[in-house]
Amino acid sequence: MYLSSVRLDLNSLTRAELFDVLEGGAYTAHQLLWRLFPDIPKGERPFIFRQEMEEDANGKSAGLPRFYVGSNRPLEPIEGFDVQCKPFDPQLARGERLAFRLRANPTVAKPAGEGRRSHRADVLMDARYPFPKGERTSQACVEAMDAAAWHWLDERAESLGFSLPVKPEVGAYRQHALVKKDGGQPIRYSSVDYEGLLEVADPERLRETLHDGIGRAKAFGCGLLLLRRVPE
Repeated sequence: MYLSSVRLDLNSLTRAELFDVLEGGAYTAHQLLWRLFPDIPKGERPFIFRQEMEEDANGKSAGLPRFYVGSNRPLEPIEGFDVQCKPFDPQLARGERLAFRLRANPTVAKPAGEGRRSHRADVLMDARYPFPKGERTSQACVEAMDAAAWHWLDERAESLGFSLPVKPEVGAYRQHALVKKDGGQPIRYSSVDYEGLLEVADPERLRETLHDGIGRAKAFGCGLLLLRRVPE
């Protein structure tokens, strides 16, 4: 696996690409990152990614996009992209605790009735639905949505090779609607940011998770698990 940091030369973008990327447009970002894999058919996506906005020395947004990219092959730098790429094969030990960040698309399959296919439901909206409309901004509703997001990750942690010794921070919940160029129905999905501490339960399985990502909407900037060691 390779882990890369990618910055864009904004002057190399078209006006439409520029505005879309600065607004966090995941579809445009995905298409731009494809340029770094020139010999791969688009049906064989070799990467997952996360977009962030860079911060200045004072911790304020600098308004410049930066991408973290996990891939099964090295990126090929091209004009207009500042790429820092390195092999990523962390040596993990069972019981080791690591800080993590994750942007995920928490969904669950919901039955649709006899003879009908199940559909994917947004976990947080599913937790919000029972509250009357006048209470959907209440503290109780917010806590129910945060709890649902946490449980979604916690229920999957063992199969992903780790456990969550403490509840992670859950934030930056967003609903996205990506407009297709052909004018068809927009692609809708949601994303949530997790940040906290995990404990390695199965080193080999966790390495697979780093490569494969977590959850759905991976083509739109979700799923990349970022780790860092915690100072002793």
